[in-house]
Amino acid sequence: MRVTSKGQVTIPRDLRELAGIELNSEVIFSVEGGKLILAPKNGKQELEDRGRLDRFMQSLDRLEGTGDQAIDAEELMSMTRDR
Repeated sequence: MRVTSKGQVTIPRDLRELAGIELNSEVIFSVEGGKLILAPKNGKQELEDRGRLDRFMQSLDRLEGTGDQAIDAEELMSMTRDR
């Protein structure tokens, strides 16, 4: 595949279908591990990732303020090493 002077490429139909990219849909680009990733906006994977992130953030919110502020990092490391 060649990139045009405008930075455009044509995504082959079989790859578009495999990725769930429909006609006139929007896509998202990201870079992961040095690779360019193209995915449909609001695609299944993005929704799953967003849900997982939301659940993680809710867990962090529930934990906020539950730690013992009197324990310093060295004491905490000692407690986890001696188990």
